[in-house]
Amino acid sequence: VLPFDAKDNFWEMGATGPCGPCTEIHYDRIGGRDASKLVNADLPDVIEIWNNVFIQFNREADRSLRPLPAQHIDTGMGLERLVSILQNVDSNYDTDVFLPIFAKIQELTGAPPYTGKVGAEDVGFKDMAYRVVADHIRTLTFAISDGAVPSNDGRGYVLRRVLRRAVRYGRQNLGAELGFFCKLVPTVVELMSGTFPEIAQRQEQVTAIIKDEEESFGRTLDKGLAKFKEMAKKSQGGVFSGEDAHFLYTSMGFPVDLTELMAEEVSLNIDKEGFEAKMKQEQELSAAAHQAKMSGSSGKDMRLVAEQTAALVGKGVEPTNDEPKYNWDADLEGCTAKALFIGRNETEDKIGFVDSMSSENGTVGIILDKTAFYGESGGQVFDTGAILSSSGGATLNVENVQVYGQFVLHVGTIAEGGTFTVGDSCVCKVDYDRRRPIASNHTMTHILNYALKKVLVDRPATTGKETTALLDQKGSLVDEQKLRFDFSWNAPVDTKQLKAIEAVCQDQIQQALPVQVELAKTDDARQINGLRAVFGEAYPDPVRVVGIAPVTISTILENPSDEKWKEYSMEFCGGTHLSNTKEAEALVLLSEEGIAKGIRRIVAITKADAKKALEEGAALQKQVEDAGSLKGDELEAKVKQLTVSVNGGKISTVTKAELREVLQDYSKKVVAYKKEKAAAQTGEIVAKLVKLAETTEGDKIICRHDFGVDGKVAKAVTTAFRKQVKDKAVMIVSADEGSNRFMVVANAPKNGDVDCKAWVAAATEGTGGKGGGKQDAAQSTVEGLSLIDSVLEKASQ
Repeated sequence: VLPFDAKDNFWEMGATGPCGPCTEIHYDRIGGRDASKLVNADLPDVIEIWNNVFIQFNREADRSLRPLPAQHIDTGMGLERLVSILQNVDSNYDTDVFLPIFAKIQELTGAPPYTGKVGAEDVGFKDMAYRVVADHIRTLTFAISDGAVPSNDGRGYVLRRVLRRAVRYGRQNLGAELGFFCKLVPTVVELMSGTFPEIAQRQEQVTAIIKDEEESFGRTLDKGLAKFKEMAKKSQGGVFSGEDAHFLYTSMGFPVDLTELMAEEVSLNIDKEGFEAKMKQEQELSAAAHQAKMSGSSGKDMRLVAEQTAALVGKGVEPTNDEPKYNWDADLEGCTAKALFIGRNETEDKIGFVDSMSSENGTVGIILDKTAFYGESGGQVFDTGAILSSSGGATLNVENVQVYGQFVLHVGTIAEGGTFTVGDSCVCKVDYDRRRPIASNHTMTHILNYALKKVLVDRPATTGKETTALLDQKGSLVDEQKLRFDFSWNAPVDTKQLKAIEAVCQDQIQQALPVQVELAKTDDARQINGLRAVFGEAYPDPVRVVGIAPVTISTILENPSDEKWKEYSMEFCGGTHLSNTKEAEALVLLSEEGIAKGIRRIVAITKADAKKALEEGAALQKQVEDAGSLKGDELEAKVKQLTVSVNGGKISTVTKAELREVLQDYSKKVVAYKKEKAAAQTGEIVAKLVKLAETTEGDKIICRHDFGVDGKVAKAVTTAFRKQVKDKAVMIVSADEGSNRFMVVANAPKNGDVDCKAWVAAATEGTGGKGGGKQDAAQSTVEGLSLIDSVLEKASQ
């Protein structure tokens, strides 16, 4: 048993957060000796195989340690290290955990076999590439199976960095072809699915996401590698510029740790400070936006973190009873102010709780023993309203409600002249008019989830086109304006499918289905046929079941496997809902788009907003239908106007797509009309020019004929004229009154005496005309129709 200091035996997750001392088990591969001095010496023969962390502190931003209110032990074992000991090999990578993946890598890339070399012995970093690729494909297979996807922020960006690092090693160091990486997924599944069956269920989706991401990076990888080499050559003093690293990150998609790795391979160090300085502005803007939301734009830190919740527990404050949040249209009386909060670092002890507060304290927070306010959670936005102190005569205008552990914090400002004191009797006055559209949007989010599965999964299955793709909820946002639903799907949802989804939702509203809500044992509720739950989410026991069906949850639980329950929406949910689908009135899908590889997003509206969108859509539909009777220039003008109206309209995305299709057909008619018009116009102009040429002496003719500033018509005219008149140069001036511009076009016989470029330049001198050309053909466009006469006069001189 060996003692060590905090450097080796104090575990921290980062600069701030839960942490504590730890005890470790180390193993000497050689044995038969005193290896105590070799522990923590970074030697491959004496390795840590187990770690127990006593999580008891929270590391603050000022580096101080505060005791956690709930302490526990976090234990972790190194599976691969134990396997290496059991199989008596020197490295994790020499075990049968990795060797099958190495074999597949060699098969796919044609690289020389893995030899286990490291450092300088590993010429060309070949063995390093094997290790990186094998390790990273395992990481990505499990992470994506658990619901994470590569993206530009948070955990998604960690996955993107991991994937791009592996692809770079495979392509550059193993000579792999684009697309090799995703082909390793089946090998990982074969190795690990016996213990983790979920990765086999999601193999197709995982492969598709990695394939798309790999191809996306592949489009910039080769350019990025070339750019890196160019930048590395310019590096001075052994330092790779932070500005260059930032360029590779923003323009080529190279995570900074990938650039850093590549720099190390050519003996360069990255200027991390320079890179961080470039990133800092974006991070500060993001942090400021979040802080403003949490603090009511006061600049205060209104979060309850470990030190605040510990203080509340220490004061004996009981968890907030928020069951009344499910009540409607009634004030909640008899509440007691249990804690008053003016912000972190706003009191002498830095914790932020006070005995009384007033409007002078600015943004403040109140914790009650019970509340009717819904705290932001589960994708649903918080309630707003007011809290009245019946004993202190004060009013808190509630602007934000957040849940921290078991405590609900009501954040807002106190009206002038009032004071809240701990122990005050209070009344909760929720703005139920604001909550109503939120509840509508939440209930219809459940219906949308049901409709997606019905249209994209269930219906194809009944026609023998069963899909192996998984459709899981990946996130949602519900507020008073809209509902936003993110879900896993490996392709865009087309207009026909969206129309069917919208119809299913509308049908559920027309059926006036009651919204059933009951608490049930989680294991029992999971047996309900057709239940939709967020993959990987941990639910309480008992769990709140929300069913949109004509029968109660209790009745459903009597025979949970009945096939008919699949015809209704069934979910676990802690949000506020309508009592009946008819209260939603209508649902309109506004948009459908991809937000990440394998993740789609739908935005929709309900109630009055949806009805208004339907009315606007119907009006536009009528206008588009009426436009069908127009022809020629009238149709062209109407198509332009309607295209703007349709594109900018807040209408169903289905209606929008259908109207765009009709307008495209109209546009084809316009194009055909313009071709006919141009052909007829060309003949008319050419005839006029030929007649003028016959009656004009000399080698030049000048004519004004207005056909706008259409270069195609001008070319057609001069080409046709040149076929009939071989010995004269021609200049045409054509005006476009709509744009207040005119065009000057000249054409002359090749090798003749007239220089068209010089002629046009002389005619348009001083007008600011823009154009160009050569000796036998030139043109210029001039702003201002008032200049036409002077141009004609100069042209004839």
